[in-house]
This record gives sequence, structure tokens and C-alpha cells, in this order.
Amino acid sequence: MSLRLVVAVSLDGRLAPPDGGAAQLGGVGDRRVLEDSLAWADACLLGAGTLRAHGSTCQIRRSDLLAERESAHRPSQPLAVVVSRSNPPPGLDPGWLFWRQPMQRWLAAPAGPEATPPVGFEQLLPLRGWSQLLTDLRSSGLERLVLLGGAQLAGQLLQADLVDELQLTLCPLVLGGPYTWLPDVSRPEPQRWSLLDQQHLGGGELLLRYQRSGNS
Repeated sequence: MSLRLVVAVSLDGRLAPPDGGAAQLGGVGDRRVLEDSLAWADACLLGAGTLRAHGSTCQIRRSDLLAERESAHRPSQPLAVVVSRSNPPPGLDPGWLFWRQPMQRWLAAPAGPEATPPVGFEQLLPLRGWSQLLTDLRSSGLERLVLLGGAQLAGQLLQADLVDELQLTLCPLVLGGPYTWLPDVSRPEPQRWSLLDQQHLGGGELLLRYQRSGNS
């Protein structure tokens, strides 16, 4: 299994302006490499807070990528796995675009053995720790995962050494404020990464891809 964190950040490492809310920092180039990762993925992970902020998730729109997935007999969109510490997640609005997007929707949340998925979700995965969640996803045939946020979920998976690859788009902005792409993470020693790729995406954006050192 491979887990790739995909995020667009400002030059000072922020995800959003100082007043918060949904932010779209990336431009055309970032959207292109985001869709490339979505086309690679079997499923995307996103925190319930990120879903509440946006009311939807990212999806593939490029016709070439959709055709490639169709020819490989894969669903047009990767499955969306919403991760929540509450079941059901609070504040889900039935009017959100998310419920009409053309993808399967699973929920990973605390659940007993007889629990059923909340309305709108096709499957409920018991959240019994991060390693177990990835094991459960792999057992369901999901080998390639994209992590779309938010920062708390990304931080916890990074702290658990479960993220294999970082795909960072640096956007030509300095935002300030508290919304960093990675919250404070306590580690006994630094986590080391190896550079896989760098690309100029146009519009002043720079793509940096890193692999966790020691991965094959």
C-alpha cells in the first residue's frame, strides 16, 4: 500500500488565510498535478472538518484521465473515505455537493460490530487506530491512497510514520496566520525524506515530491 499526502501551501507553509475557511491556493498547474494523483489513486482520505469546510471533495475532470481509468476498468473517480472521531460526524449538510459527486463514499469512524453506515455512506469502517485503518482499506482492495487533509489528520498519519510520499505545491503567496499545513508533531528524532521530483508548474508554482527515506 502507498499513502500520498497532496497539499498546496503558501511560501510560509500556510494552508489558508489568517481568518481561515476554505482556501484554494493552487492555480492551473496545481490542479493538473492534483488530478494526476487522483487518477493514480484507488481512494482519497479526508477529515470530516475538511469536508465541512468545503462541502465537497476533489474529483477528476480531465477527459484523458477519465478515459485512462475507464480503459483500465476502474471507477471514474477514486472512492472518498471520510475520517471522523464521531459517528455520525457532526454538521453534515444533506445539501452539500459532496453527496451528488460521482463516487462511492465510505466513513471511517468509531463503530461497534453491528453498526451500520450513516445515510449517504455506502460502508462504515471501524476506526481502531491508524495502522488498522490502512490494513482494513488494503483488505478492501484499496492499494493507492491520496490524503487530501486536513492538517490534523495529516499530522497524525505522519507522526505514525504511515505517509509514504509528500506532494507539495508551493504557491507564490505569503499568508501568515495560524493555519500551517502540519500542526505541532512531537518526534523523538527527525523524519527524513528523499526528493523524487521537482517541476515548475507555471504561475510561480513549484511542485516538490518527496518519498520517506527507507521506502523502496
